[in-house]
Amino acid sequence: MLLVSIHDVTPAFESKVKKLWELCCQSRVIPALLVVPDWHGQWPLERYPEFVSWIQGRVMDGAELVLHGERHDEIGLPRGLSDAWKAWGRTDAEGEFLTLDEPAALDRIVRGLCRLRDLGLEPAGFVPPAWLARESLDRAVAAAGLAFTEDATSVHVLPSGEQVPSPVVRWSSRTRLRAWGSAAVAAARWRLQRGSRWPRIALHPQDLDHRVTARSLTRALEQWCGHHAAGRYADLRAALQPA
Repeated sequence: MLLVSIHDVTPAFESKVKKLWELCCQSRVIPALLVVPDWHGQWPLERYPEFVSWIQGRVMDGAELVLHGERHDEIGLPRGLSDAWKAWGRTDAEGEFLTLDEPAALDRIVRGLCRLRDLGLEPAGFVPPAWLARESLDRAVAAAGLAFTEDATSVHVLPSGEQVPSPVVRWSSRTRLRAWGSAAVAAARWRLQRGSRWPRIALHPQDLDHRVTARSLTRALEQWCGHHAAGRYADLRAALQPA
């Protein structure tokens, strides 16, 4: 079963988020929405009621909500050498949870949850920006009462902590080289991993910035949705329950 999600759901990328939603609808997919309460500390959802109403409407359409950090960036969170190595090539200072220990991670998760709940939005899980976090993240997410988190290779079902293998197709449009490279990797994943039980497609608004990644993600949606039934994180969790 295929899991599709739109990351970086914020009014900072409103038009692109809505475009990605339309592309998913064309493939008959209802994606999960990974919401950032205050993108880079400059786009608080509270100031954008129309965008919040749009999110609420998508929930009524069946979209699952996922908390995606509090502000997404790493401002004020200096990396150590091991952090820099872990994040090398994966993000441009967008790994908000990369350096956070369990108490600090829980604090940010709780703050993010409170902000979304005050707006009438109820997330089911949490995904750290760029899938970067310390191993203690699972405990922090479970302590916050959320049902799952994930990394770049698997979905973690909580509170058990069971890790379900789940290859993810994603793109990068930061440079021309990265755009072409990520499109090539996406094509390779289709050839090599389309038989996976729980594959994921992770869409980012920035993917639409380059024609190569935009074309690749559109093709990927068509291919993967033609091969797998689209599902929800709730379906994955239900599949793990004892008969």
